[in-house]
Amino acid sequence: MDKEQLARFLRSRRARITPREVGLPEGGTRRTPGLRRQEVAQLAGMSIDYYIRLEQGRGPRPSRQVLSALGRALMLTAHEREHLFHLAGREQPLGTRPGREVAPGVLLLLESMTTVPAFVMDARYDILAWNRMANLLFGDLDTTPGPQRNVIRWTFRAGGRRWAGRQERDCFARMVVADLRAASARYPGDVCIQELVAEMTALSPAFAELWAAYDVVVERDRHKLVYHPLTGAIRVICQMLLIPDTDQRLVTYVAEPGSASHKALRTLYDAAAGV
Repeated sequence: MDKEQLARFLRSRRARITPREVGLPEGGTRRTPGLRRQEVAQLAGMSIDYYIRLEQGRGPRPSRQVLSALGRALMLTAHEREHLFHLAGREQPLGTRPGREVAPGVLLLLESMTTVPAFVMDARYDILAWNRMANLLFGDLDTTPGPQRNVIRWTFRAGGRRWAGRQERDCFARMVVADLRAASARYPGDVCIQELVAEMTALSPAFAELWAAYDVVVERDRHKLVYHPLTGAIRVICQMLLIPDTDQRLVTYVAEPGSASHKALRTLYDAAAGV
């Protein structure tokens, strides 16, 4: 916790907000711009003495609940809230459920990746958006019902969904279950994660065994062997890139330039383009 920087940050954010912006009366002449300390304390639901100590750099480390309340009272942006938690030496809590809205910039990025299969998934492994090459590599995602566009279900209910080798399937299965275990801890109130776990535990002994192992960190095998009926086996390098603002992942599949697998991906692209 950086008490001095936290105090300065709180004072600077308080000074920029007018009472009118937070629904408070102006209250006569003010010696300094912005809200009074007691007004911030009132809005955040804490004692004025505690808030004064924070602004003077002599208070104890605030809890996540206090920091969240201050973020609301001071009308902080997402980046400002992140900075507030960082100054206090706390990790910012995530929402109650994984975000499902994909940012416009990420959608444009997907569309621009014309020769690389890519999709965006949330912490539940639901696929939220995809590009044309992902459609070609993994089947017609456009017509797949929403609940079935889930990588966990692909892995344990559809026989690995085009994973060509047993080793690749087993490694990938361990990874996704460990990730789902970590997501369930980040979103303890998410009913959809709970229902997915219950469904897969009942339907798949392999999933149930991995879930019972309580792994949350595993070695991620970046190399995968994918089967496509047009080209046969394609060895790809899978990259999972975290989108921090939404806790989503951009998943891409690329092949070594000049390799047979690289040519196979190009064959898929050319076939779709009618070349």
